Amino acid sequence: MAPGPRIGLIWNWRYELGLSTGLAVVTLAGGYLLGAAWLVAIAAPGLVVLAACLAWAPWRRRLIARAWCVITPHRVRAGCRHAWVQTRDGRLPVILYTMSAAFGERVTLWCPAEISRGDLEAARDVLRAACWASDVRVVACARYAHVVVLEVIRHLRAGPPPGEAVSPWPYTSPGGEAGGADPEEPAWSAGLGHHRPFG
Repeated sequence: MAPGPRIGLIWNWRYELGLSTGLAVVTLAGGYLLGAAWLVAIAAPGLVVLAACLAWAPWRRRLIARAWCVITPHRVRAGCRHAWVQTRDGRLPVILYTMSAAFGERVTLWCPAEISRGDLEAARDVLRAACWASDVRVVACARYAHVVVLEVIRHLRAGPPPGEAVSPWPYTSPGGEAGGADPEEPAWSAGLGHHRPFG
């Protein structure tokens, strides 16, 4: 059962609402308890730490990857809306969570009745454009037909990162070219049962 409009809206914007609410509470509580001078004194080191994280490449990549995990669900919803991947009463697939991956993001969707993985596969071009991505791959869950994973491809590499047990796709094909290969089963499929790529 899909959530109601208000609950769905809160869920879709939970990160932004949590961040803005947290900042507002900390700012008001700090200003009330410590005074404006102490609030500025505390905020200045925080800004310095943030600037240092953005200047240091590993942390900058982590922050950017986390930002994409917040941005991509909104872009997926926009793509579904424009590609008419929705029920007759206008309900979109529910985005359960988004995970960062070496190639981009994995977005797990809960599809209500009337929406199938075939609808998402047919909308790949629209979803790719909406997500500003190189490609979007649809991965089906064989155990749960209503659960579909979108792999939003942003980075194509010569090979998977060292020590990361993932399928070769979208890194290389057997011939050494990026993409186009029939992938092996992804290692992350254990979380939702047996997954297989659509098509």
